[in-house]
Amino acid sequence: MSQDSDMIKKSLLWIVAILISCGASLFTSCSNDDNPVSPTPGDAVEEQLQKMTLREKVGQMFFVRPECLDTTIHWKEYADLMPLELQEVNDCMKGINEKYPVGGIILYAWNMKDETQLGQFLPQLKALNGKPLMCIDEEGGRVARIANNENFHVKKYESMGAIGATGDPANAYECGNTIGTYLKYYGFDIDFAPVADVNTNPENIIIGPRAFSDDPAVAAPMVTNYLQGLKDAGIIGCIKHFPGHGDVKNDTHYGYAQTQKTWAEMLDCEIITFRAGIQWGCQLIMTAHISAPNVIGEDIPSTMSSVILQDKLRRELGYQNIIVTDAMDMGAITQQYTIEEATVGCIQAGADIVLCPKDLVKAFDAVIDAVENGTITEERINQSARRILRLKIK
Repeated sequence: MSQDSDMIKKSLLWIVAILISCGASLFTSCSNDDNPVSPTPGDAVEEQLQKMTLREKVGQMFFVRPECLDTTIHWKEYADLMPLELQEVNDCMKGINEKYPVGGIILYAWNMKDETQLGQFLPQLKALNGKPLMCIDEEGGRVARIANNENFHVKKYESMGAIGATGDPANAYECGNTIGTYLKYYGFDIDFAPVADVNTNPENIIIGPRAFSDDPAVAAPMVTNYLQGLKDAGIIGCIKHFPGHGDVKNDTHYGYAQTQKTWAEMLDCEIITFRAGIQWGCQLIMTAHISAPNVIGEDIPSTMSSVILQDKLRRELGYQNIIVTDAMDMGAITQQYTIEEATVGCIQAGADIVLCPKDLVKAFDAVIDAVENGTITEERINQSARRILRLKIK
């Protein structure tokens, strides 16, 4: 292709991104769980919701590892899961799933051996109670469950930081579209990508080059073009980790992490990329387990803060779609809260999807108990189930 043709292609991609962003902003209106959008009469989602039991609705809010459905598996560290290589649905999983339906399943590297095994496993998972969506973390770079498996012959990327360094959002589109194309081929629905964090702290050991840039003006168009690339391939993207994981030092997989930034400081940096994703029309935003005491007013994880999820994300930024927690089996949560406290707490804060609780049975039963004793209203469950069902219909 000639240099002129390359320039024309890049210009067209920019125009498409701008038009999509403008269109999304026209159709985005403020909504929150205290004042949800009124159901439309005859709406297929409302009809489905009215037919569902409480357990079925609660089940939609749980997106889990396959290991969560096998109650014979007990683990302490992530490394304990790897040698298990759970790669097919067994009778225990089927039995637990009869009582504990789930809205989604997320696969990790050890759940996927090769194309043949994955081609058999995904249909088994999709047939489970709850009609789960198939999810994966396939960012590109070091977090790529499929691309980093030598048995899958797909394109590999150095990092999102390397793509951001090119300064050309067309490269982010190509990356998202390439990843989305092979995910769609294998049978996935959701990719928990791209990272929308701005990597401002050089001591950050968990985000680093997973982010496109340390400059939000560079990162924002990269994020929206990556999302568009996924969408054009038929895959739903998810921007993460709200309100921004780029300015911390510690890894929330293993323990506490904190940012000292104020909301005003975040608005000038981290929130620029998230706002761009919201205006584009992203369907999923993942929370960070970081503490932001100068925003929240107390030292709790953002995942469990109504200030972050309701006051800031929904009311101030106008985000209407699904809020998914980061994995609830991460140390930043498990070292401070019981499974029951964490699950109920994140739903009270405004999360729609509880991702990867360490013990599905305990987490699920805690939500049912909370509804039955009045801690959480059934209408609050309906609000989240409604968002998830609408995504599934789309």
